[in-house]
Amino acid sequence: MLVDMKPIAAIAGILLALCTATGTRAQEVDTIYIANIPEVLITEHWGNDTARYRYNQTMLYVKSVLPYVNAASKMFGEINAKMNEPGVSRAEKRRYIHSREEELRNQFEKKVKQLNKTQGALLMKLIARQTGANIYQILDEFKNPMTALKWQGWARMNGINLNRKYTPQSEPMLEHIMERLGYPLPASYAPIAGKR
Repeated sequence: MLVDMKPIAAIAGILLALCTATGTRAQEVDTIYIANIPEVLITEHWGNDTARYRYNQTMLYVKSVLPYVNAASKMFGEINAKMNEPGVSRAEKRRYIHSREEELRNQFEKKVKQLNKTQGALLMKLIARQTGANIYQILDEFKNPMTALKWQGWARMNGINLNRKYTPQSEPMLEHIMERLGYPLPASYAPIAGKR
């Protein structure tokens, strides 16, 4: 991605000309010009048709799984809040988790089963991105370690790792798509985002 330096050089030239025309040095100037420049999204220049196809396919898949990601991350936040309430017994926590799981299952199970393998892997990555916890951790915390282990075994047989932590640096195309769709990187990644 190349940035056109001509406008920047023109502005610098004008400022330099103003300083020399008035006979003052740059250090003696007491006026600072401030300009608000609107944010510009720099689009990719596709190296080839395959790269453009992969980007568009990923964009389509992200749009298809976003409703499930939003519902899962919202429910994750609600369950986390309930688990952290003081005075809630272990049995009440389990009943609450089970009722929320049934609600999610009734609403999305048929649609989620129709996702292909790539969409399923993308769904897990995006849930991990939005919640800050990978799927294995969520299952281990809210269900039990045996359930997490069972699903990890199934996922490994299908070439997916539920225990993989989401790292924004390893997914630049996915990050670009999510930001373009209005989903900035969550605050839990703030220290990581600063190292880009």
